[in-house]
Amino acid sequence: MSFLVASQLLLWVAVIALSLLVMALARQIGVLHERIAPAGALSLHQSKQVGDVAPELGLASLNGSHVQIGGRGRGKSQLIFFVSPVCPVCKNLLPVLRSVARAESRWVETVLASDGSDELQHRNMVKSFGLSDLPYVLSEELGRSLGVSKLPYAVLIDEEGKIASLGLINNREHLESLFEAKDRGVASIQQYLARA
Repeated sequence: MSFLVASQLLLWVAVIALSLLVMALARQIGVLHERIAPAGALSLHQSKQVGDVAPELGLASLNGSHVQIGGRGRGKSQLIFFVSPVCPVCKNLLPVLRSVARAESRWVETVLASDGSDELQHRNMVKSFGLSDLPYVLSEELGRSLGVSKLPYAVLIDEEGKIASLGLINNREHLESLFEAKDRGVASIQQYLARA
């Protein structure tokens, strides 16, 4: 009987020790997470760079309205967000994009862009995600002229028609890093952190 009590006591000591060890490891993970700087949107090597004049294009949106891409003296910045109805990451980001577009509408105009010929697929995506208030253009030329090679991708054009920031977007922080890069006058958050 005393052997059974002793083994139970040792078992409880082991459980308490393991619990303390797990709490200590969880704390260390939190400390490491705080030390890691945000990466921001990944800027891919491409033909267009921050500071270049964005191409000026007049395009028709899915709803038939005219959308002007680029150009000087717009009064607002312009966020071109490249998506695809068959891209799962794009679909996950659309609610975030809708929220950000509404929150930042005083200084930035958001335009959805894609290529492809299946207009019905794009219309269905707009409808299912409640994006009818955002212009949506289908233009292979726009994607090529801005060097888009992977999705989801975003390009922020400033009020003077120059590319302020650009990059591959996988989450809300990447999207917001484009705005932060523009405010700080750098190409990307990575460039800002490299200077610090």
